[in-house]
Order: sequence, then C-alpha cells, then structure tokens
Amino acid sequence: MARMVNENRCGVETQSTETEAPGRPSARWGPQHAGAQELANLYSPGKRFQEWLCVVLCFSLMAFNFIHILANFHLGHLCYILLSIVAGILTADFASGLVHWGADSWGSVDLPIFGKAFIRPFREHHIDPTAITRHDFIETNGDNCMLTIVPLANMAYSFLTLSPAEIYRHYPWYCYLFALAIFVTLTNQIHKWSHTYFGLPRWVVFLQDCQVILPRKHHRVHHVSPHETYFCITTGWLNYPLEKLGFWRNLEDLIQAVTGEKPRADDLNWAQKVK
Repeated sequence: MARMVNENRCGVETQSTETEAPGRPSARWGPQHAGAQELANLYSPGKRFQEWLCVVLCFSLMAFNFIHILANFHLGHLCYILLSIVAGILTADFASGLVHWGADSWGSVDLPIFGKAFIRPFREHHIDPTAITRHDFIETNGDNCMLTIVPLANMAYSFLTLSPAEIYRHYPWYCYLFALAIFVTLTNQIHKWSHTYFGLPRWVVFLQDCQVILPRKHHRVHHVSPHETYFCITTGWLNYPLEKLGFWRNLEDLIQAVTGEKPRADDLNWAQKVK
C-alpha cells in the first residue's frame, strides 16, 4: 500500500492511500472516503451536549483553581513548582499515548455507548486526518475536558476546605495536578494544530518549533499506515524512548497472546471501506 502526504490550499494535511494490486480500485483517504463519511454521520446531538457541558465545567473549574494557585504562591516553592510542571507535562504526554494507543488498537465503533462516543473519532481520524481541523473548539476538546473535571473539582474542594498551612504543604502537588489538567485538556487542541499547516498563530508555531507542544513533522510519523507508533500527542517527548523500548509493541503482543485479539483490526476494516 503506497501512501502520500501533501498539503491542500487550506493549509491542512491531506492523505491518500492506493492499493497496489492490479484491477482493484484505489482507496482515497480524506473527507470523500466512504468510511470517513459514515463515521462523521455518527456524531450525535447527545454527544454534542455532553461536550458543551464538559467544556463549560472544565474551564470554570480551571479558572477557579488558577486564582487560588496564584493566591497561595510562595517563592520558597519555586523549585518544586518547576519540577511539578515538568512532571505534569510528562504524565499528560504518556496518558495521551496510552489513551490514543488503546482507542486506536482495540475496541470497535459498534461497542454500546462507548464505541460511537469515544472510539469513532479515532477511526475517523486515520482515514480523514483533516477532519479534526474542521472541528470547532467544542468538538475538538469536549472529551478531554470530561477527563479533567473530577481532579479539578477535587482540587477546588481542597482550596475551599483546607487550612492555609495544609494548602502550603500540598502546594507542589496542586501545581502538578494543574499542569497535568491543562495539558490533558489541551491535548486534542495541540493535536489539531499539528495537522494545520497555515494560519496558525505565531506563538503556536513557536511552541511547536521549541517542542513544547507536539511538532507537525513529528506527528507525521504516526500517520504512516498502519499507525502503530508515536502515539503520544501532547508534546511527543516520550515517543522516541517508548519506541526504542518497544513499549507499545510488547504490550500489544501480551494482550494478543492473552485474548487472541489482533490490534487495529477494526481500524483496518474502516480504512478498507471504499464504497
């Protein structure tokens, strides 16, 4: 199977795959792909409402916690704050890889509730990578906002109920959680930026170039079929070491040996839908 990556006039990445067997129709990847169209149509009003609710709750809690983090800042915490932020970013990057790998490699869109709500976007993304660039802020970030509501709510409760001495003692932990929550929340937005090649704000391009967030060229590695590597999509810092360790491959071999399930089988089925 041959693969091409180019850029369209809107500045977003486009992909196409062509089967090499003679006499077989070529399968074009993108919005016109039959599987991509079917998956896009599964996006429901109920799912949209869930995303809106999660975005509102998440950013409200984030603002509340940020105010209290600033209010309780002490210079004596500076070293611990920096370490906590780096640890939070690394944790978010690994978490993005774990969720991305799990949803890419296992499960099916046909699973009750979970399949259409959470696995569907991953299947759509591989056969139409430009779809994420056409999603608005709510659709892009709704699911990740859902993941951070509980820890952010727990942090807010702590700020409201703990004494200043207790907050001071746990302050580095709160910085870690807040950095983790921010980068988890913004992972899909960062992922979207990695597929956008023109019109990005300069500060986003600067962060990509400095590898503070996922660089565009770095993420292209994952989109080489069969999409079996470089799953971390927050900063991408952990992709190279995890690949060198064979982390995902060994984990897949273990799961396949125990369950008999083949990784990315459902993903391949959707990619092969040409009509």
